[in-house]
Amino acid sequence: MQTSIEILRNLVRKKSITPDEAGIYDYIKSLLPHFKHHHINKEGVQNLYSCYDGGGDVHLCFAGHIDVVNEGSGWSVDPFLAEQKDGYIYGRGTQDMKSGVAAFVSVLQNEEFLRDFKGKISMILTSDEEGDAVYGTQEVLKYLKIRNELPHYAVVAEPTAEKWVGDTIKVGRRGSINGTLVIHGIQGHVAYPGKCDNPVERIAPVLSQIAGFNLDSGDEHFEPSKIVVTDIRGGLEVVNVTPSELKVMFNVRNSTKSNKESLQKHLETILAGIPHKLTLKASSFAFLTQNDSEIIQTLKEVLEKKYQKSPILSTGGGTSDAKYFAAFGVSVVECGVCNDRIHAVDERVSEKEVLELEEIFYALIQRMGEK
Repeated sequence: MQTSIEILRNLVRKKSITPDEAGIYDYIKSLLPHFKHHHINKEGVQNLYSCYDGGGDVHLCFAGHIDVVNEGSGWSVDPFLAEQKDGYIYGRGTQDMKSGVAAFVSVLQNEEFLRDFKGKISMILTSDEEGDAVYGTQEVLKYLKIRNELPHYAVVAEPTAEKWVGDTIKVGRRGSINGTLVIHGIQGHVAYPGKCDNPVERIAPVLSQIAGFNLDSGDEHFEPSKIVVTDIRGGLEVVNVTPSELKVMFNVRNSTKSNKESLQKHLETILAGIPHKLTLKASSFAFLTQNDSEIIQTLKEVLEKKYQKSPILSTGGGTSDAKYFAAFGVSVVECGVCNDRIHAVDERVSEKEVLELEEIFYALIQRMGEK
């Protein structure tokens, strides 16, 4: 068997920029000959579903993406060499999220250990999480639903830690709604305001109910869903002509208390009587795994035993593929290494963190198998 460190370095050396899997799936399948493997590909996106059936009812799935963002420039090392230095491994994807994949693949290659798990252990990998993420994980879950093989529990090994592995686990995520609002007017000379319809004057009285406005008050898991204006523009950059239109662009990172429909209702109400065009697109939806879920409680027990500290249950940060598991009714959590250098120049991960994450996954499988 290969160590998690060896697996990670081999993964980093494969330049798997979205949506290219760069030969990673053949490599991982070679480490897991005791698993049954299925390729679920669509629109150039390559996905791998692998399963080990030890009998029993429980189905635990480990998931992640093997694609990485472009390396960019300014690196002090080769971003695809996986150089080891001072206890760290450097390279694109070391934190996000080939370290997480390496940790659970290292565990899953241990067939003798898996024999004691009375249930099904599976793995979902996609080559498109950093891109559009349309034909990745959710396509695999659609495939599993048709086959009546959806997992009961899932662990997505995204880099969730702030200071040490296990200090933070994600139990949900905010949604993301992008919006564009165009206020229509009539262009004219500033000396004749009666012949103009100035869209700036139209929106001014209600702008405070858009920019920085909270759609809800949040709760113990989520911050309020705030409308964050990212751009306002209109006019010809002159002082003597009123604009014919004004465009406002914004984003809402929403909790489970708000959604695209409630945002649209709010905006249409305050914009009544104002000529406008409103376009909203939800790029991600909010979800929350309940605290009493067995996967959360078991992972908490594992982390508390290991570190003598309770992890923070968080819904912060950006979006991830965990939302797709939630949409299919799967209880899902996210747990991984630290995320201080994700998508950054000289991305690197501590070797100690990778080994600790591997230990956590070993303990989690063992505890889940005992229940």
